[in-house]
Amino acid sequence: MNVIAIKSIEKVVLNSGIGRLATQPNFDKVLPEIVKDFALIAGQKPSLRSSRQSISGFKMREGQVVGLTSTLRGKRMADFLEKLSKIVLPRVRDFRGIKDKSVDEGGNLNIGIKENFVFPEINSEVSKINFGVEITLVPKLRQSREEAIKLYKGLGIPFKK
Repeated sequence: MNVIAIKSIEKVVLNSGIGRLATQPNFDKVLPEIVKDFALIAGQKPSLRSSRQSISGFKMREGQVVGLTSTLRGKRMADFLEKLSKIVLPRVRDFRGIKDKSVDEGGNLNIGIKENFVFPEINSEVSKINFGVEITLVPKLRQSREEAIKLYKGLGIPFKK
């Protein structure tokens, strides 16, 4: 992994939407387990995100927890990036590389993982809750897509050929 490339990444943001799990009847008992699994993935306790307004069509009430987020910087970020490129992405089912379209015009890379069981910290026999994780890599300087793709390849992120 390229040390210079890691220094040019500002932060890694992990998000997970758990709003659909909130409709389950025993969500109050399940939420601490989800928070614990997400904390194992991120390496730090996540911030709970709640809904701003009630939407009856989604059976959602104002103030109800609908997501988790965690921002990684420094050593935790470097460790997570190494784990992502060397362990997690190869474990994703039918993974053939990340599309170039995942990098936006500002140079941010967005990766969506549908199952939390690809992370080595999560034991699928112990954890019964399955949730997805969205990972965003933010570079320090606003870069073009081509420069950002070179940077991410230097980090060891596999792209489709």
